[in-house]
Amino acid sequence: MTIISLSQILNNWTQGQTPTAFEWQQLAREALAVPQQAKAFGITPTNVEEKIQARGNLFEVVYPEVLSLKAFHAATTNEQVRTLTLLSLWNLWLPLALQLASWKQELGRPLIQGILGVQGTGKTTLAAILSLILAHLGYRTLSLSLDDLYKTYQERQRLQQQDPRLIWRGPPGTHDLELGIELLEQLRSTNGKQQCLVPRFDKSAWVGAGDRTTPDLVTNIDIVLFEGWFVGVRPIELALFNSSMPTPIDSPDDRLFAHDMNEQLKHYLPLWEKLDRLIILYPIDYRFSLQWRLQAEQQMIATGKSGMNNSQISDFVKYFWKALHPELFITPLTKNPSLVDLVIEINRDHSVGAVYRPSELID
Repeated sequence: MTIISLSQILNNWTQGQTPTAFEWQQLAREALAVPQQAKAFGITPTNVEEKIQARGNLFEVVYPEVLSLKAFHAATTNEQVRTLTLLSLWNLWLPLALQLASWKQELGRPLIQGILGVQGTGKTTLAAILSLILAHLGYRTLSLSLDDLYKTYQERQRLQQQDPRLIWRGPPGTHDLELGIELLEQLRSTNGKQQCLVPRFDKSAWVGAGDRTTPDLVTNIDIVLFEGWFVGVRPIELALFNSSMPTPIDSPDDRLFAHDMNEQLKHYLPLWEKLDRLIILYPIDYRFSLQWRLQAEQQMIATGKSGMNNSQISDFVKYFWKALHPELFITPLTKNPSLVDLVIEINRDHSVGAVYRPSELID
């Protein structure tokens, strides 16, 4: 038998050629080939055939819908993008959705799933795809962003007057924590059945400064996908601020800003306590987020919209690194099995790298 690549099997599948018996065996072998990833998705030699069959059943149904999403419009014309999308669907999005469904079943109430990732890691896109797949599994999801919990425009204006360093929305201290705690508690305590008002944020209001907009009314929620650039991030030890700091925390003022943002994080702990689980989208190099933001801005400008120049984007991204530097606040979490359930590494081209549970680093 000729062994063909996974990408070829998937592309053939989308053309109506379902896998042969030999190819199903190949899919099963590949699912077990990387032990850490297999364990992350609960795949064992005894259940691999069942797991792959369930994944295959979903693949046939959802791949046309995934390829039609706006985020993947290039997949219809660019063969490389299409292949990368199909591989991400097979290797990550489908098994992750099945894992979330399993975690929800174990709880017996709505699952509050945290998704942590720096700018450009694809948090919003991941939430959209998981919602699509989970709907086919019979689960109703709610996508909630940390951005939806921003304080109002007027409140943030007053906050900026008190602390001029808060030149952009986003750092710790710019969110209405009670609003988030109340919403997640309501979803948990009512088993998701009661109607809830979900806050929403319009980033275009006030010439881009943003403000609250009309909330959504939801009910019968099974899984909450709560994503944000520092969702689940904990304060670090104060002693670390007396040691060498990573760039761009270079000046005494930078160090003080980082210290103060760390103090603000303490107020977020009651909100993080409402999370049932936490997933990290982790670039293998945090500096990719600057490259991704530059590319996104250039693509937006190419469509005729206004945007920031490269220097402004660099200042913008580095501002958030100064507030909560990924090496200080996120890298340690990737090794913390008591706080994090799954780490998904992201390569420069946005392809999926290693997928593992932090606990597997200890075993």
